[in-house]
Amino acid sequence: MLNVPTQSFPAPSSQQRVAPSGQSGRNKVALKPGHSLMDWIRYSKSGKDLTGLKGRLIEVTQEELEKHNTRGDCWTCIRGMVYNVTAYMEYHPGGEEELMKAAGADGTELFDQVHRWVNYESMLKECLVGRMATKITTAMKAIISPSPAGLATPASLAPPQDKDSRPRYDWFQTEGSVHLVIYAKRKIPSSGCTTADLQAGVLRLEVLLGKMSYLLHLCLAGEIDGNVSVHSAHTVGKIQVSIRKQSKGSWARLGQPLESHNTFVRKKDRALFYRECVLVSKTEVNYNTNVFRFKFPRGSVMHVPVGQHVYLKANIQDTEVVRAYTAVDQHLISASGNSSQESDLYLMIKIYPDGIFTPYLHSLQIGDHMSVSGPDGTFSLRRLLDGTNLYLLAAGTGFTPMVRLIRLVLEDTETVREAKLLFFNRREEDILLHHELHQLAANNPRFQVEHVLSEPCGSWSGRRGRVDESMLKDFITPEDSKRYVCVCGPKAFTELTMGLLKQLGYGEEELHAFQG
Repeated sequence: MLNVPTQSFPAPSSQQRVAPSGQSGRNKVALKPGHSLMDWIRYSKSGKDLTGLKGRLIEVTQEELEKHNTRGDCWTCIRGMVYNVTAYMEYHPGGEEELMKAAGADGTELFDQVHRWVNYESMLKECLVGRMATKITTAMKAIISPSPAGLATPASLAPPQDKDSRPRYDWFQTEGSVHLVIYAKRKIPSSGCTTADLQAGVLRLEVLLGKMSYLLHLCLAGEIDGNVSVHSAHTVGKIQVSIRKQSKGSWARLGQPLESHNTFVRKKDRALFYRECVLVSKTEVNYNTNVFRFKFPRGSVMHVPVGQHVYLKANIQDTEVVRAYTAVDQHLISASGNSSQESDLYLMIKIYPDGIFTPYLHSLQIGDHMSVSGPDGTFSLRRLLDGTNLYLLAAGTGFTPMVRLIRLVLEDTETVREAKLLFFNRREEDILLHHELHQLAANNPRFQVEHVLSEPCGSWSGRRGRVDESMLKDFITPEDSKRYVCVCGPKAFTELTMGLLKQLGYGEEELHAFQG
Protein backbone atom coordinates (compact mmCIF):
# COMPACT_ATOMS: atom_id res chain seq x y z
CA MET A 1 0.00 0.00 0.00
CA LEU A 2 0.96 3.64 -0.33
CA ASN A 3 3.25 2.84 -3.23
CA VAL A 4 4.73 5.33 -5.66
CA PRO A 5 5.45 4.31 -9.26
CA THR A 6 8.57 2.21 -9.66
CA GLN A 7 10.01 2.84 -13.09
CA SER A 8 13.00 0.68 -13.83
CA PHE A 9 13.20 -1.73 -10.96
CA PRO A 10 11.58 -5.10 -11.66
CA ALA A 11 8.99 -5.33 -8.93
CA PRO A 12 6.41 -7.94 -9.91
CA SER A 13 4.54 -7.47 -6.64
CA SER A 14 3.71 -3.89 -7.50
CA GLN A 15 0.59 -3.33 -9.57
CA GLN A 16 1.88 -0.23 -11.31
CA ARG A 17 3.85 -2.41 -13.72
CA VAL A 18 1.00 -4.50 -15.11
CA ALA A 19 1.67 -5.16 -18.78
CA PRO A 20 0.69 -7.70 -21.42
CA SER A 21 2.59 -10.93 -20.89
CA GLY A 22 6.01 -10.93 -22.43
CA GLN A 23 6.15 -7.17 -22.84
CA SER A 24 8.25 -4.71 -21.02
CA GLY A 25 7.38 -1.15 -20.28
CA ARG A 26 6.20 1.26 -17.69
CA ASN A 27 2.60 0.24 -17.18
CA LYS A 28 0.57 0.98 -14.09
CA VAL A 29 -2.92 0.52 -12.76
CA ALA A 30 -5.01 2.75 -15.00
CA LEU A 31 -5.46 6.12 -13.33
CA LYS A 32 -7.78 8.91 -14.38
CA PRO A 33 -6.17 11.76 -16.34
CA GLY A 34 -4.66 14.29 -13.97
CA HIS A 35 -3.99 11.74 -11.21
CA SER A 36 -0.22 11.24 -11.44
CA LEU A 37 2.18 11.52 -8.52
CA MET A 38 2.89 15.16 -9.35
CA ASP A 39 -0.86 15.83 -9.55
CA TRP A 40 -1.20 14.38 -6.05
CA ILE A 41 1.61 16.59 -4.77
CA ARG A 42 -0.09 19.67 -6.20
CA TYR A 43 -3.49 18.60 -4.86
CA SER A 44 -2.18 17.86 -1.37
CA LYS A 45 -0.64 21.34 -1.22
CA SER A 46 -3.75 23.12 -2.47
CA GLY A 47 -4.99 23.91 1.03
CA LYS A 48 -7.96 21.54 0.88
CA ASP A 49 -8.96 19.78 4.09
CA LEU A 50 -7.91 16.19 3.39
CA THR A 51 -8.56 14.89 6.89
CA GLY A 52 -12.08 16.23 7.45
CA LEU A 53 -10.95 17.63 10.79
CA LYS A 54 -10.22 21.22 9.68
CA GLY A 55 -6.59 21.03 10.71
CA ARG A 56 -7.11 19.45 14.12
CA LEU A 57 -5.04 16.47 15.21
CA ILE A 58 -6.82 13.93 17.39
CA GLU A 59 -6.04 10.83 19.39
CA VAL A 60 -7.64 7.89 17.61
CA THR A 61 -8.98 4.89 19.50
CA GLN A 62 -9.11 1.42 17.99
CA GLU A 63 -12.91 1.64 17.93
CA GLU A 64 -12.80 4.95 16.05
CA LEU A 65 -10.26 3.66 13.51
CA GLU A 66 -12.43 0.63 12.70
CA LYS A 67 -15.38 2.89 11.79
CA HIS A 68 -13.51 4.40 8.84
CA ASN A 69 -13.25 1.32 6.63
CA THR A 70 -15.03 2.18 3.37
CA ARG A 71 -13.96 3.51 -0.01
CA GLY A 72 -15.54 6.89 0.76
CA ASP A 73 -14.17 7.09 4.31
CA CYS A 74 -10.86 5.29 4.66
CA TRP A 75 -8.45 5.69 7.56
CA THR A 76 -5.38 3.56 8.14
CA CYS A 77 -2.62 3.41 10.74
CA ILE A 78 1.11 3.16 10.02
CA ARG A 79 3.54 2.98 12.93
CA GLY A 80 1.12 4.50 15.37
CA MET A 81 0.04 7.41 13.15
CA VAL A 82 -3.42 7.51 11.54
CA TYR A 83 -4.01 8.88 8.02
CA ASN A 84 -7.22 9.61 6.12
CA VAL A 85 -6.30 8.17 2.70
CA THR A 86 -9.73 8.68 1.13
CA ALA A 87 -8.53 11.51 -1.13
CA TYR A 88 -5.42 9.54 -2.10
CA MET A 89 -7.39 6.56 -3.44
CA GLU A 90 -7.59 7.77 -7.04
CA TYR A 91 -3.93 8.79 -7.09
CA HIS A 92 -2.50 5.54 -5.77
CA PRO A 93 -0.62 3.75 -8.59
CA GLY A 94 -1.12 0.39 -6.90
CA GLY A 95 -4.90 0.77 -7.14
CA GLU A 96 -7.68 1.18 -4.59
CA GLU A 97 -7.74 -2.53 -3.75
CA GLU A 98 -4.26 -2.39 -2.24
CA LEU A 99 -5.16 0.55 0.01
CA MET A 100 -8.45 -1.03 1.07
CA LYS A 101 -6.60 -4.02 2.54
CA ALA A 102 -5.72 -1.77 5.47
CA ALA A 103 -8.95 0.24 5.65
CA GLY A 104 -9.94 0.89 9.26
CA ALA A 105 -6.97 -1.14 10.50
CA ASP A 106 -3.26 -1.08 11.25
CA GLY A 107 -1.48 -1.34 7.89
CA THR A 108 2.09 -1.32 9.18
CA GLU A 109 2.83 -4.99 8.49
CA LEU A 110 1.28 -4.85 5.02
CA PHE A 111 3.18 -1.67 4.27
CA ASP A 112 6.49 -3.21 5.35
CA GLN A 113 5.89 -6.35 3.29
CA VAL A 114 5.43 -4.41 0.06
CA HIS A 115 7.52 -1.24 0.26
CA ARG A 116 8.77 -0.17 3.66
CA TRP A 117 11.11 2.28 1.88
CA VAL A 118 8.35 4.67 0.74
CA ASN A 119 8.33 7.98 2.63
CA TYR A 120 4.64 7.91 3.48
CA GLU A 121 5.14 10.69 6.04
CA SER A 122 6.06 13.10 3.25
CA MET A 123 3.43 11.91 0.77
CA LEU A 124 0.57 11.84 3.28
CA LYS A 125 1.48 14.64 5.67
CA GLU A 126 -1.67 16.60 4.72
CA CYS A 127 -3.74 13.45 5.45
CA LEU A 128 -2.55 13.03 9.03
CA VAL A 129 -5.47 12.54 11.42
CA GLY A 130 -3.47 12.00 14.59
CA ARG A 131 -1.87 9.40 16.81
CA MET A 132 -3.33 6.06 17.88
CA ALA A 133 -4.41 5.97 21.52
CA THR A 134 -2.61 3.26 23.45
CA LYS A 135 -3.72 1.26 26.43
CA ILE A 136 -0.90 0.38 28.77
CA THR A 137 -1.42 -3.26 29.70
CA THR A 138 0.64 -5.37 32.06
CA ALA A 139 2.31 -7.05 29.08
CA MET A 140 3.09 -3.69 27.47
CA LYS A 141 4.57 -2.37 30.71
CA ALA A 142 6.90 -5.33 30.78
CA ILE A 143 8.04 -4.60 27.22
CA ILE A 144 8.72 -0.90 27.76
CA SER A 145 10.35 -1.21 31.19
CA PRO A 146 13.95 0.07 31.19
CA SER A 147 16.46 -2.62 30.36
CA PRO A 148 19.32 -2.96 32.81
CA ALA A 149 21.58 -4.01 29.96
CA GLY A 150 21.53 -0.58 28.29
CA LEU A 151 21.48 -1.08 24.53
CA ALA A 152 19.32 -4.20 24.29
CA THR A 153 17.15 -4.64 21.19
CA PRO A 154 13.37 -4.31 21.80
CA ALA A 155 11.71 -7.70 22.16
CA SER A 156 9.35 -6.92 19.27
CA LEU A 157 12.28 -6.59 16.89
CA ALA A 158 14.57 -9.38 17.98
CA PRO A 159 13.36 -12.90 17.25
CA PRO A 160 14.76 -15.60 19.52
CA GLN A 161 18.23 -16.58 18.41
CA ASP A 162 20.31 -19.60 19.14
CA LYS A 163 23.16 -18.18 21.15
CA ASP A 164 25.67 -20.27 19.23
CA SER A 165 24.46 -18.96 15.86
CA ARG A 166 24.54 -15.28 16.77
CA PRO A 167 27.47 -13.38 15.19
CA ARG A 168 30.02 -11.85 17.49
CA TYR A 169 32.86 -9.39 17.11
CA ASP A 170 36.26 -8.64 18.59
CA TRP A 171 38.88 -5.97 17.99
CA PHE A 172 42.61 -5.49 18.15
CA GLN A 173 45.00 -2.67 17.35
CA THR A 174 48.51 -1.77 16.31
CA GLU A 175 50.28 1.53 16.82
CA GLY A 176 48.84 2.89 13.57
CA SER A 177 45.57 1.05 13.00
CA VAL A 178 42.52 -0.50 14.61
CA HIS A 179 40.78 -3.65 13.37
CA LEU A 180 37.34 -5.13 14.01
CA VAL A 181 36.76 -8.81 13.30
CA ILE A 182 33.21 -10.14 12.83
CA TYR A 183 32.63 -13.88 13.13
CA ALA A 184 29.42 -14.64 11.20
CA LYS A 185 29.47 -18.32 12.27
CA ARG A 186 28.36 -19.38 8.77
CA LYS A 187 29.57 -19.13 5.19
CA ILE A 188 29.04 -15.72 3.63
CA PRO A 189 28.44 -14.85 -0.06
CA SER A 190 31.51 -14.35 -2.19
CA SER A 191 29.72 -11.40 -3.81
CA GLY A 192 29.77 -9.61 -0.47
CA CYS A 193 27.39 -8.91 2.39
CA THR A 194 29.01 -6.05 4.30
CA THR A 195 28.32 -2.31 4.33
CA ALA A 196 30.65 0.01 6.24
CA ASP A 197 30.14 3.75 6.73
CA LEU A 198 32.68 5.84 8.62
CA GLN A 199 31.72 9.50 8.96
CA ALA A 200 32.94 12.03 11.54
CA GLY A 201 34.39 9.30 13.75
CA VAL A 202 31.18 7.24 13.79
CA LEU A 203 31.39 3.71 12.39
CA ARG A 204 28.24 1.93 11.20
CA LEU A 205 28.93 -1.62 10.06
CA GLU A 206 26.10 -3.85 8.80
CA VAL A 207 26.43 -7.49 7.75
CA LEU A 208 23.54 -9.11 5.87
CA LEU A 209 23.16 -12.80 6.65
CA GLY A 210 20.16 -14.25 4.83
CA LYS A 211 17.04 -12.69 6.33
CA MET A 212 19.00 -11.26 9.25
CA SER A 213 21.05 -8.11 9.82
CA TYR A 214 23.97 -7.79 12.24
CA LEU A 215 24.91 -4.21 13.14
CA LEU A 216 27.85 -2.59 14.89
CA HIS A 217 27.43 1.12 15.61
CA LEU A 218 30.17 2.99 17.48
CA CYS A 219 31.59 6.43 18.07
CA LEU A 220 35.27 5.55 17.87
CA ALA A 221 37.52 6.42 20.80
CA GLY A 222 40.27 8.12 18.81
CA GLU A 223 40.80 10.19 15.70
CA ILE A 224 41.05 8.30 12.41
CA ASP A 225 41.98 9.30 8.86
CA GLY A 226 38.51 8.57 7.42
CA ASN A 227 39.27 5.57 5.21
CA VAL A 228 38.02 2.05 5.88
CA SER A 229 38.79 -1.30 4.25
CA VAL A 230 36.85 -4.56 4.42
CA HIS A 231 38.28 -8.04 3.84
CA SER A 232 36.26 -11.25 3.99
CA ALA A 233 37.07 -14.94 4.29
CA HIS A 234 33.91 -16.32 2.72
CA THR A 235 34.20 -20.00 3.54
CA VAL A 236 34.83 -19.46 7.25
CA GLY A 237 32.50 -16.47 7.64
CA LYS A 238 35.10 -14.00 8.92
CA ILE A 239 35.04 -10.27 8.11
CA GLN A 240 37.82 -7.86 9.06
CA VAL A 241 37.36 -4.09 8.99
CA SER A 242 40.54 -2.01 9.19
CA ILE A 243 40.86 1.70 9.98
CA ARG A 244 44.03 3.82 10.15
CA LYS A 245 44.57 6.00 13.18
CA GLN A 246 45.19 9.72 12.72
CA SER A 247 48.24 9.47 14.96
CA LYS A 248 50.14 6.55 16.39
CA GLY A 249 49.30 5.39 19.87
CA SER A 250 47.23 2.97 21.90
CA TRP A 251 43.48 3.25 22.49
CA ALA A 252 42.16 2.22 25.90
CA ARG A 253 38.85 1.17 24.33
CA LEU A 254 37.30 0.84 20.90
CA GLY A 255 34.60 3.46 21.36
CA GLN A 256 31.19 4.39 22.70
CA PRO A 257 28.27 2.12 21.66
CA LEU A 258 25.49 3.98 19.82
CA GLU A 259 21.88 3.08 19.05
CA SER A 260 21.35 -0.55 17.94
CA HIS A 261 25.00 -1.46 18.45
CA ASN A 262 25.73 -5.22 18.45
CA THR A 263 22.17 -6.18 17.49
CA PHE A 264 21.05 -9.11 15.34
CA VAL A 265 17.52 -8.62 14.00
CA ARG A 266 15.40 -9.46 10.99
CA LYS A 267 16.57 -7.43 8.02
CA LYS A 268 13.10 -6.04 7.39
CA ASP A 269 13.03 -4.64 10.94
CA ARG A 270 16.22 -2.66 10.35
CA ALA A 271 15.70 0.90 9.08
CA LEU A 272 17.34 1.66 5.74
CA PHE A 273 20.51 3.73 5.95
CA TYR A 274 21.43 6.20 3.19
CA ARG A 275 24.74 7.74 2.21
CA GLU A 276 25.44 10.53 -0.31
CA CYS A 277 27.06 9.18 -3.49
CA VAL A 278 28.48 11.10 -6.45
CA LEU A 279 27.48 10.50 -10.06
CA VAL A 280 30.73 9.87 -11.95
CA SER A 281 29.46 8.69 -15.36
CA LYS A 282 26.44 7.89 -17.55
CA THR A 283 26.89 5.31 -20.30
CA GLU A 284 24.29 4.64 -22.99
CA VAL A 285 23.12 1.03 -23.30
CA ASN A 286 20.46 1.61 -25.94
CA TYR A 287 18.18 4.44 -27.06
CA ASN A 288 16.38 4.75 -23.70
CA THR A 289 18.58 3.02 -21.12
CA ASN A 290 21.79 4.15 -19.41
CA VAL A 291 24.19 2.72 -16.88
CA PHE A 292 24.65 5.22 -14.06
CA ARG A 293 27.87 4.91 -12.11
CA PHE A 294 27.92 6.26 -8.55
CA LYS A 295 30.97 6.63 -6.32
CA PHE A 296 30.60 6.04 -2.59
CA PRO A 297 31.79 8.76 -0.21
CA ARG A 298 35.14 8.50 1.48
CA GLY A 299 34.76 6.18 4.44
CA SER A 300 32.06 4.01 2.85
CA VAL A 301 32.42 0.51 1.46
CA MET A 302 29.31 -1.31 0.25
CA HIS A 303 28.92 -4.82 -1.12
CA VAL A 304 25.55 -5.41 -2.79
CA PRO A 305 24.82 -9.15 -2.72
CA VAL A 306 23.91 -10.78 -6.02
CA GLY A 307 20.17 -10.52 -6.70
CA GLN A 308 19.59 -7.57 -4.36
CA HIS A 309 18.80 -3.93 -5.01
CA VAL A 310 19.32 -0.47 -3.53
CA TYR A 311 17.03 2.55 -3.20
CA LEU A 312 17.72 5.99 -4.62
CA LYS A 313 16.13 8.94 -2.84
CA ALA A 314 15.65 12.49 -4.07
CA ASN A 315 13.59 15.55 -3.18
CA ILE A 316 11.48 16.45 -6.23
CA GLN A 317 9.20 19.47 -5.96
CA ASP A 318 9.41 19.42 -2.15
CA THR A 319 8.43 15.75 -1.97
CA GLU A 320 10.78 12.89 -1.12
CA VAL A 321 10.63 10.28 -3.90
CA VAL A 322 12.28 6.86 -3.62
CA ARG A 323 12.93 4.25 -6.32
CA ALA A 324 14.51 0.80 -6.19
CA TYR A 325 17.08 -0.41 -8.72
CA THR A 326 19.10 -3.60 -9.09
CA ALA A 327 22.87 -3.28 -9.00
CA VAL A 328 24.71 -4.62 -12.04
CA ASP A 329 28.38 -5.19 -12.75
CA GLN A 330 30.49 -2.85 -14.85
CA HIS A 331 30.81 -5.54 -17.49
CA LEU A 332 28.74 -8.62 -18.19
CA ILE A 333 31.93 -10.65 -17.99
CA SER A 334 35.29 -9.24 -16.93
CA ALA A 335 38.81 -10.45 -17.53
CA SER A 336 39.09 -11.17 -13.82
CA GLY A 337 36.42 -12.52 -11.54
CA ASN A 338 37.77 -10.44 -8.66
CA SER A 339 36.21 -7.01 -8.19
CA SER A 340 37.67 -4.30 -6.03
CA GLN A 341 36.16 -3.96 -2.59
CA GLU A 342 35.88 -0.23 -3.37
CA SER A 343 33.94 -0.84 -6.57
CA ASP A 344 31.54 1.87 -7.58
CA LEU A 345 27.81 1.24 -7.84
CA TYR A 346 26.47 0.54 -11.35
CA LEU A 347 22.73 0.81 -12.06
CA MET A 348 21.16 0.07 -15.45
CA ILE A 349 18.07 2.30 -15.68
CA LYS A 350 15.49 2.92 -18.37
CA ILE A 351 14.46 6.57 -18.79
CA TYR A 352 10.74 7.30 -19.05
CA PRO A 353 10.16 10.82 -20.45
CA ASP A 354 6.73 11.02 -18.80
CA GLY A 355 7.99 9.71 -15.45
CA ILE A 356 8.84 11.44 -12.20
CA PHE A 357 12.13 9.99 -11.04
CA THR A 358 14.05 8.88 -14.14
CA PRO A 359 13.89 12.29 -15.90
CA TYR A 360 15.26 13.81 -12.70
CA LEU A 361 17.97 11.15 -12.57
CA HIS A 362 18.79 11.69 -16.25
CA SER A 363 19.12 15.44 -15.67
CA LEU A 364 21.86 14.98 -13.07
CA GLN A 365 25.26 16.29 -14.06
CA ILE A 366 28.54 14.53 -13.41
CA GLY A 367 29.52 15.43 -9.86
CA ASP A 368 25.96 15.73 -8.56
CA HIS A 369 24.94 13.79 -5.45
CA MET A 370 22.32 11.07 -4.92
CA SER A 371 21.17 9.44 -1.67
CA VAL A 372 21.73 5.66 -1.93
CA SER A 373 20.49 3.08 0.59
CA GLY A 374 22.11 -0.12 1.67
CA PRO A 375 21.19 -3.41 -0.05
CA ASP A 376 17.74 -4.95 0.25
CA GLY A 377 16.00 -8.01 -1.19
CA THR A 378 15.07 -11.62 -0.50
CA PHE A 379 17.12 -13.54 -3.08
CA SER A 380 19.27 -16.36 -1.68
CA LEU A 381 22.16 -17.95 -3.53
CA ARG A 382 21.94 -21.24 -1.67
CA ARG A 383 19.21 -22.81 -3.82
CA LEU A 384 20.86 -21.60 -7.02
CA LEU A 385 24.20 -23.15 -6.06
CA ASP A 386 22.50 -26.44 -5.18
CA GLY A 387 21.28 -26.83 -8.77
CA THR A 388 22.93 -27.93 -11.96
CA ASN A 389 20.77 -26.03 -14.50
CA LEU A 390 19.84 -22.35 -14.23
CA TYR A 391 17.00 -20.93 -16.31
CA LEU A 392 16.42 -17.18 -16.48
CA LEU A 393 13.13 -15.77 -17.78
CA ALA A 394 13.25 -11.98 -18.13
CA ALA A 395 11.03 -9.32 -19.69
CA GLY A 396 12.35 -5.83 -20.43
CA THR A 397 14.23 -4.27 -17.54
CA GLY A 398 13.51 -7.45 -15.59
CA PHE A 399 16.83 -8.47 -17.15
CA THR A 400 18.82 -6.34 -14.69
CA PRO A 401 19.01 -8.86 -11.79
CA MET A 402 20.00 -11.55 -14.29
CA VAL A 403 23.23 -9.78 -15.24
CA ARG A 404 25.07 -10.63 -12.03
CA LEU A 405 23.55 -14.12 -11.86
CA ILE A 406 25.02 -14.90 -15.28
CA ARG A 407 28.42 -13.57 -14.29
CA LEU A 408 28.40 -15.44 -10.97
CA VAL A 409 27.53 -18.77 -12.59
CA LEU A 410 30.06 -18.52 -15.40
CA GLU A 411 32.97 -17.04 -13.47
CA ASP A 412 32.65 -18.28 -9.89
CA THR A 413 30.52 -21.43 -9.95
CA GLU A 414 31.34 -24.85 -11.33
CA THR A 415 28.33 -26.76 -9.99
CA VAL A 416 25.93 -25.15 -12.49
CA ARG A 417 26.50 -26.94 -15.77
CA GLU A 418 24.19 -24.79 -17.91
CA ALA A 419 22.68 -21.31 -17.75
CA LYS A 420 19.98 -20.32 -20.26
CA LEU A 421 18.30 -16.94 -20.70
CA LEU A 422 14.93 -16.46 -22.43
CA PHE A 423 14.64 -12.71 -22.93
CA PHE A 424 11.28 -11.09 -23.82
CA ASN A 425 11.04 -7.64 -25.42
CA ARG A 426 8.80 -5.72 -27.78
CA ARG A 427 11.26 -4.82 -30.52
CA GLU A 428 14.85 -5.71 -31.33
CA GLU A 429 16.10 -2.24 -30.39
CA ASP A 430 14.72 -2.79 -26.85
CA ILE A 431 17.07 -5.70 -26.13
CA LEU A 432 19.60 -4.71 -23.47
CA LEU A 433 23.24 -5.77 -23.98
CA HIS A 434 22.23 -7.55 -27.18
CA HIS A 435 25.73 -7.81 -28.66
CA GLU A 436 27.36 -8.69 -25.32
CA LEU A 437 24.91 -11.53 -24.68
CA HIS A 438 25.48 -13.14 -28.04
CA GLN A 439 29.24 -12.75 -27.75
CA LEU A 440 29.11 -14.39 -24.34
CA ALA A 441 27.05 -17.29 -25.68
CA ALA A 442 29.45 -17.76 -28.57
CA ASN A 443 32.46 -17.89 -26.25
CA ASN A 444 31.01 -19.95 -23.40
CA PRO A 445 29.39 -23.34 -24.02
CA ARG A 446 27.66 -23.22 -20.61
CA PHE A 447 25.55 -20.18 -21.58
CA GLN A 448 22.70 -19.88 -24.09
CA VAL A 449 20.40 -16.96 -24.88
CA GLU A 450 17.17 -16.79 -26.88
CA HIS A 451 15.13 -13.69 -27.62
CA VAL A 452 11.36 -13.41 -27.94
CA LEU A 453 9.82 -10.32 -29.54
CA SER A 454 6.14 -9.39 -29.36
CA GLU A 455 6.42 -6.70 -32.08
CA PRO A 456 9.23 -7.93 -34.37
CA CYS A 457 10.15 -6.46 -37.72
CA GLY A 458 9.64 -8.54 -40.84
CA SER A 459 13.27 -9.70 -40.98
CA TRP A 460 13.30 -11.07 -37.42
CA SER A 461 14.14 -14.79 -37.51
CA GLY A 462 13.97 -15.54 -33.78
CA ARG A 463 11.07 -16.44 -31.51
CA ARG A 464 7.88 -14.37 -31.69
CA GLY A 465 4.95 -13.88 -29.36
CA ARG A 466 4.58 -14.04 -25.60
CA VAL A 467 5.30 -16.58 -22.91
CA ASP A 468 3.17 -19.74 -22.98
CA GLU A 469 3.31 -23.35 -21.85
CA SER A 470 4.77 -24.78 -25.05
CA MET A 471 7.54 -22.19 -25.08
CA LEU A 472 8.52 -23.08 -21.51
CA LYS A 473 8.47 -26.81 -22.25
CA ASP A 474 10.76 -26.25 -25.20
CA PHE A 475 13.12 -23.97 -23.30
CA ILE A 476 13.56 -25.77 -19.96
CA THR A 477 15.24 -29.18 -20.29
CA PRO A 478 16.04 -31.80 -19.13
CA GLU A 479 13.31 -32.62 -16.65
CA ASP A 480 15.49 -34.82 -14.46
CA SER A 481 18.13 -32.12 -13.79
CA LYS A 482 18.48 -30.16 -10.55
CA ARG A 483 16.99 -27.03 -12.00
CA TYR A 484 16.48 -23.51 -10.67
CA VAL A 485 14.30 -20.97 -12.48
CA CYS A 486 14.41 -17.20 -11.91
CA VAL A 487 11.68 -14.92 -13.26
CA CYS A 488 11.60 -11.13 -13.45
CA GLY A 489 9.54 -8.57 -15.33
CA PRO A 490 6.22 -6.70 -15.20
CA LYS A 491 3.65 -8.13 -12.83
CA ALA A 492 1.47 -9.74 -15.52
CA PHE A 493 4.49 -11.46 -17.07
CA THR A 494 5.77 -12.72 -13.72
CA GLU A 495 2.41 -13.99 -12.49
CA LEU A 496 1.61 -15.77 -15.76
CA THR A 497 5.09 -17.31 -16.03
CA MET A 498 5.15 -18.50 -12.41
CA GLY A 499 1.65 -19.95 -12.83
CA LEU A 500 2.63 -21.85 -15.96
CA LEU A 501 5.76 -23.22 -14.30
CA LYS A 502 3.77 -24.50 -11.33
CA GLN A 503 1.27 -26.13 -13.69
CA LEU A 504 4.21 -27.90 -15.32
CA GLY A 505 5.15 -29.38 -11.96
CA TYR A 506 7.83 -27.03 -10.69
CA GLY A 507 7.97 -26.73 -6.90
CA GLU A 508 8.49 -23.62 -4.81
CA GLU A 509 12.04 -24.68 -4.05
CA GLU A 510 12.86 -24.61 -7.77
CA LEU A 511 11.48 -21.12 -8.47
CA HIS A 512 12.31 -17.52 -7.58
CA ALA A 513 10.41 -14.41 -8.66
CA PHE A 514 12.36 -11.21 -8.04
CA GLN A 515 10.41 -8.77 -5.91
CA GLY A 516 10.85 -5.10 -5.23
